[in-house]
Amino acid sequence: MLGVPVSALPDVRPSSGRFGMTADGCGLPADIPISGIAGDQQAALFGQMCLSPGLTKNTYGTGCFLLQNTGERPAVSRNRLLSTIAWQIGGKTIYALEGSVFIGGAVVQWLRDGLGLIARSADVGALATSVPDNGGIYLVPAFAGLGAPHWDPYARGLIIGITRGTTAGHIARAAVESIAFQVADLLSAVKDDAGIDLTELRVDGGAAANDGLLQFQADLLGVTVVRPRVTETTALGAAYLAGLAGGVWDSTDTLAHHWRADRRFEPSQPAALSASRRAEWHQALSRSKGWTHSRQPEAEPG
Repeated sequence: MLGVPVSALPDVRPSSGRFGMTADGCGLPADIPISGIAGDQQAALFGQMCLSPGLTKNTYGTGCFLLQNTGERPAVSRNRLLSTIAWQIGGKTIYALEGSVFIGGAVVQWLRDGLGLIARSADVGALATSVPDNGGIYLVPAFAGLGAPHWDPYARGLIIGITRGTTAGHIARAAVESIAFQVADLLSAVKDDAGIDLTELRVDGGAAANDGLLQFQADLLGVTVVRPRVTETTALGAAYLAGLAGGVWDSTDTLAHHWRADRRFEPSQPAALSASRRAEWHQALSRSKGWTHSRQPEAEPG
């Protein structure tokens, strides 16, 4: 379709195998086997040992990236998610559904750098828990539009519900909660596409260190959220793929025994309350959509 000759394209190779050796002058010692290859989110899915259909991980980075293992058959999305290859090992191809949120942990950076509410990103947890709840505040961090499953480039950020009683703590709490609301929307789309009931969500990335965020995520979803001992799962997954090919480990079953949970966050609030909070979130979300597209240009003076 693009007129690229097939001869110019690389060969398709498995995710774990022997691809070559490092050479002199590449910045590494020579003759190190190159044995694993994966995209960052696929590597994180593998590093989280999401080896069976239905196992799901979410990476809380600058954005949020959720992948669910859908097994040996690709699930075609009806909710504008990405059907992707997770990995190919031993001649078997495993597929996944993927959804991406543009602004995840970046909303905390905005509180720090844009508003000056916190000095360090790590301070957001204490500020958010300085209030008992969000005080009716919802923050939609559509700073660059909305990603999956909405895909609205015209959406813009919104804070709604402000009163004279609103404090910096309420805004910080709404910002943290906005990350969890967006992930919950992704998971609803994934469930509709794959038809698999989620039993637990495995999490990683920098913002996964925020206990309040993960507890709220568990409450919203009504399922256990699990943080592993190693949260740098992209690097871990790449190492696992290389180690399989190099004989460090003999099978994925062996690797699965290496995965360990650091902490499990169990749902602690009634499902009806979570449903009510999500309904209010969706009202706020609807008000952020199409903002720049619907605005009329200002009239020229005179």
